[in-house]
Amino acid sequence: MIKEDSTEIVLKPIGIIRTPYRGNYAPYQPLEREEGEARLILKPEYHSALADLEKFQYIYVIYYCHLIEESWQARICPAWAKGKEVGLFASRSPVRPNPIGLSVVKIKKVQAGEVVTNLIDAYDGTPLLDIKPYIKELDSKQDANYGWIMEVDGYDHLLLHIRGIAHKD
Repeated sequence: MIKEDSTEIVLKPIGIIRTPYRGNYAPYQPLEREEGEARLILKPEYHSALADLEKFQYIYVIYYCHLIEESWQARICPAWAKGKEVGLFASRSPVRPNPIGLSVVKIKKVQAGEVVTNLIDAYDGTPLLDIKPYIKELDSKQDANYGWIMEVDGYDHLLLHIRGIAHKD
């Protein structure tokens, strides 16, 4: 039995994420429909671990949100939720006790120790922790819902943003 207060976890980056996002802007979600690409550049010792990855269309990208300077809060008001307060774990905020990011992105190609994908919601130089294949029947849950988001005023409009559907505000 391990005591809770004595457990230390050490994660080692397997590479870095290259994106066009520098400064203080990165999108809230991966942007499959926008022009551009991201590159997951792996350290040489992980190059052979990419074998057969190109046979998948989508992957999970797990990364460390290294530029987060804010302290996490147990309850937050997401910027787009019109003042609704929710528990941190009922949100997708990157400001968390362990600032780990998770995105699903489309593979464009796998080449020489790197994976080229659609744009990802991470800053340029973000430490890459892991890559896992997205498998349709395992990862897509037909009975998934929108939770508390359905209670937000303007829910139908918000769904257009979530789905990435072009519209007039």
